[in-house]
Amino acid sequence: MESIPRPDPQAALMSLEAAAASTRGGFACLFSTADEYETALITQRRAQGRYTQGRSYWPFVMFVGCALIVAGTVLLLA
Repeated sequence: MESIPRPDPQAALMSLEAAAASTRGGFACLFSTADEYETALITQRRAQGRYTQGRSYWPFVMFVGCALIVAGTVLLLA
């Protein structure tokens, strides 16, 4: 009768520990705090131009339109 060969438990444990260590190394974070991560993220996005404000003339047009309506109303009532 043949017995089933069992692997050395010490060798299996060392192999498992080595696999866990290499897996943890793949998930290592470059930043030590969340503030460092946020700062780097904002810096990168600014370099890409994501936070630039486009020049909008819409408020100026609305002001001129309202001023013309008020002036027209004052002239009609006078």
